[in-house]
Amino acid sequence: MIHPMGKEYVGISKVAGPLLFIEGVKGVSFDELVEIRTRNNEIRHGRVLEVNRSFAMIEVFEGTVGLTISSTRVRFHGKPLQIPVSMDMLGRIFNGLGEPIDGGPPPFYREKRDVNGAPINPVVRDYPEDFIQTGISTIDCMNTLVRGQKLPIFSGSGLPHNELAAQIVRQAKVSSQEDRFAIVFAAMGIKNDAAQMFRKSFEESGAISRVVMFLNLSNDPSIERLVTPRAALTMAEYLAFDLGMHVLVVLTDMTNYCEALREISTSKEEVPSRKGYPGYLYSDLSSIYERAGRIIGCEGSITQIPILTMPNDDITHPIPDLTGFITEGQIVLDRELAKRGVYPPINVLPCLSRLMNDGIGAVKTREDHAHLSNQLYTAYSYVKKVETLASIIGEDELSDQDKRYLDFGRMFEEQFIGQGQHENRSIKETLDLAWDILTTLPKEELIRLTEEEIQKYYPNNGAQECPTG
Repeated sequence: MIHPMGKEYVGISKVAGPLLFIEGVKGVSFDELVEIRTRNNEIRHGRVLEVNRSFAMIEVFEGTVGLTISSTRVRFHGKPLQIPVSMDMLGRIFNGLGEPIDGGPPPFYREKRDVNGAPINPVVRDYPEDFIQTGISTIDCMNTLVRGQKLPIFSGSGLPHNELAAQIVRQAKVSSQEDRFAIVFAAMGIKNDAAQMFRKSFEESGAISRVVMFLNLSNDPSIERLVTPRAALTMAEYLAFDLGMHVLVVLTDMTNYCEALREISTSKEEVPSRKGYPGYLYSDLSSIYERAGRIIGCEGSITQIPILTMPNDDITHPIPDLTGFITEGQIVLDRELAKRGVYPPINVLPCLSRLMNDGIGAVKTREDHAHLSNQLYTAYSYVKKVETLASIIGEDELSDQDKRYLDFGRMFEEQFIGQGQHENRSIKETLDLAWDILTTLPKEELIRLTEEEIQKYYPNNGAQECPTG
């Protein structure tokens, strides 16, 4: 029997995986914060997942191991889960619930915010059109990241997406506003060695001073993974829309998040959809991705880079498939490039940044940027056709022009796509490098570039300095 004591209840009716059920509750609302006290007076936390006239379903962040049916006490707080937000959190490391795990004291704060945030009214959204430099040529030149954009990275198991994420965090910057730029990094279900790699990389490079880290490790409760990206975005919203900062949010790995969501859905005995994921996977991912953007009249912005590992490298899997519908493009890592030692192994042909053309140009990057990117895509696409032909008839049987395209392809992969993990290229260096590689092709093959651009930037034609480099 359950004996209500104000908003506290003694005893639970059922435990199923990470969920517990209580019957006979009144005045409880969806997403309400819950405090669970075990028989040994250990305190755990949770939130209401479902409530109706007969019972309340609660997800327990720390797991349900050790809970007893008769002696567990449950107190409803009457408010959703909140985390503290303040500038004091920059340079700190927290768990998925916003609690410090770096050995430091709790951060000083004046307020707490609901981790679920508030959706941005489409009417007040401002259009993203400002360039963010990552220092990675294939992104900056061919799939440019724009302030306020959602640009995911599609990877596969064993590919260096963690190293790429760390490099982006170390190198990313916005022109002329470095003091107003911050990064919120959220990791879900990662291994301890990966967590240590991220932490060491940020500390040694000095980037940690502008980073807020939220870490949910693989041995942490999977329930916590559902809160981690929301806690990170709550912090990002405070920095961007209250303090006017430009915030880059890196979320890795969204596949682990979706696996946790499927686990909870199975525990709730919901009817599964594609691959066993819940039918509301699209709307749930939207509630995370759509928290990026810009607001009219607000100086700050939130840019998102979600990273996900595609199961079996299948880009049609529900997670990358739905992510592609919600976001504005994708960066795709390629296993064949990785096998050949190319880092970062970004296959530029299936990559896309839908907002790129709004973030580049004469004032923002350089006037030849758009045409130069198109030329690289055109030439590299032809390289792939030539490689297919060479695999059939042999490279010796190719025409001289096709052989020059093969030379271009090798240089493009080794020198343009490939760069060191600590190699930070400015946009000017990236664009100049692209021109250098294009010299392997005859000028008459540069059909995507104007005569004026060739005259000005083609090597040995008197190229001039980039005014914004």
